[in-house]
Amino acid sequence: MTAAIRATGLTKSYGRKLVLDSLDLDVEEGSIFGFLGPNGAGKTTTLRLTTALARPTHGSIEVLGHDAQAAGSAVRSAIGFLPDVPAFYEWMTAPEFLSFVGGLFGLSRTILGERTDMLLDLAGLTGVTTKIGGYSRGMKQRLGIAQALINAPRLLLLDEPTSALDPMGRKDVLDMIVSLRGRTTVFFSTHILSDVERVCDTVAILDRGRLVTQAPIDELKARYGKGKIVVEVTENADVLAKEFGERAWATTVSRGAQGAIEITVTDLGAAQHDIPAMVAAGGSGLARLEAGEISLEEVFVELVGGER
Repeated sequence: MTAAIRATGLTKSYGRKLVLDSLDLDVEEGSIFGFLGPNGAGKTTTLRLTTALARPTHGSIEVLGHDAQAAGSAVRSAIGFLPDVPAFYEWMTAPEFLSFVGGLFGLSRTILGERTDMLLDLAGLTGVTTKIGGYSRGMKQRLGIAQALINAPRLLLLDEPTSALDPMGRKDVLDMIVSLRGRTTVFFSTHILSDVERVCDTVAILDRGRLVTQAPIDELKARYGKGKIVVEVTENADVLAKEFGERAWATTVSRGAQGAIEITVTDLGAAQHDIPAMVAAGGSGLARLEAGEISLEEVFVELVGGER
């Protein structure tokens, strides 16, 4: 499949500060791609290089089959971009703002009218007459995505679109992103793991400017998450959780819902053999012992957390 974004040895330094370190990245066209990493990992710098707002120190990046630095207006007109802090003319209404942005792309009045109506519906802003200055943060983010789609882009770049939103605002924005599946390539840069797990097909994890891994989410869980066990006991749960954490097969131990003990393990068979005996030796009863699904957050901690 065609790569919407392809970075090869992409490196960016600001003076002596190395921000990106030989990044190799392939984003398949048509995917919802999660670009994941802690704050300061180099995600926004990668987006700036993708949009040619910055030049690489070394290496190259192609967008829709063209070198990002040499790409002309034909390529740039096929890209939509939502920065982490979008700006608006707050005295405008949403239809006025979308019409203004569409005019910059030279859209005809007929196409612009149809597309504005469709995007207002997609953003849940149909019939809203309030000026943008009176919008909530979530409404502004949804409008920001709508303006990034006004040119019907083949590639949509989103930089932290759900940061600082309340739970309902995040849900609305994520639902909007999911609705784009199959319609355009979405490059979703964020540090919020649960958002990536909900909407993305493939994920790349960046840490301190280096690519840690890139794979479909299910493959990533299978590759790095050897197994997970959920245990419920009748008593002494805190003591047992500590003892489980001291075993060689345990990588992380945490407390889940209703006091359950959640353990990620490297050897599922050994853990399933040892746990009942440990519970019995501790004078407790075993109420539940079952396999659980490992989360993207647990994979992230295994790959990145131990390096800090």
